[in-house]
Amino acid sequence: MRTVQYGDIVKAIRDTIIYSTTHLSEDMHKALQEALEKEESLVSKAVLEQLLENAEIAANENKPLCQDTGLAIFFVKMGEDVKVEGGSLKEAIFEGTKKGYEEGYLRASTCDCFTRANLKDSVGYNLPPVIYFDIVPGDKIEIEFAAKGGGSENGSRARVLAPAQGKEGIKEFVKQVVSDAGPNVCPPIVVGVGIGGSFDYAAVMSKHALFRDIGTPNPDPELDAFEKEILEELNKLGIGAMGMGGTQTALAVHIETYKPGRMCHIASLPVAVNIQCHSSRHAHITI
Repeated sequence: MRTVQYGDIVKAIRDTIIYSTTHLSEDMHKALQEALEKEESLVSKAVLEQLLENAEIAANENKPLCQDTGLAIFFVKMGEDVKVEGGSLKEAIFEGTKKGYEEGYLRASTCDCFTRANLKDSVGYNLPPVIYFDIVPGDKIEIEFAAKGGGSENGSRARVLAPAQGKEGIKEFVKQVVSDAGPNVCPPIVVGVGIGGSFDYAAVMSKHALFRDIGTPNPDPELDAFEKEILEELNKLGIGAMGMGGTQTALAVHIETYKPGRMCHIASLPVAVNIQCHSSRHAHITI
């Protein structure tokens, strides 16, 4: 049984949050540069140049990439042969998130659902984070973090399609979601699509799909081809960078299905679309 210290997890979470909200991820930086080369609209080219300049300023000055530093989302794989000493893993993530947002001077974006009062106290300062836990073999703790802003979340949707709608229905649903979102999700975007499972789990998969590095192929050849097909359709919408018109609305489409066998109920076809903006604050750490 391997032992990990509580304080080490807190520090790792804190440091990850501050770094990933101020430094554009390598995969997104590369994708934006490639989009700049492909973009046919001069206006959108200028916008993409500004986005890259913004990322450079944020990194140099250690300032947030975007004023909306989001709600903290975690996907955690806990090894069966690892023990946290000094506290629980959940408490460590909570404390690390609190330190990251407070010490990084990140915006408090959480509020009461009904009164809309901002929760700025020590418990509510961008807390509690949303955490999805999984128990896996091994003695490591794998933690994926994302700061999900309101704009990209507001443009996301979930629906249970009729089974007969099939892949064509899925494609049309994704196109409709992105079209309806338009400039409000701060394109160019990454589109996560969750297919199968249940209504709720399709949404979870669509969010987790956003953690895959942009440009990496889907390990399922059929899904890989489907991603490329949908991406081509999305870039025909003409929304462009920040909604200014152009050919580079989406940088990638990432699909996750409920395994094994892309499973869902015989009477249902759950589909969810979760959109990620161009800031794409995400990180993966292993402890």
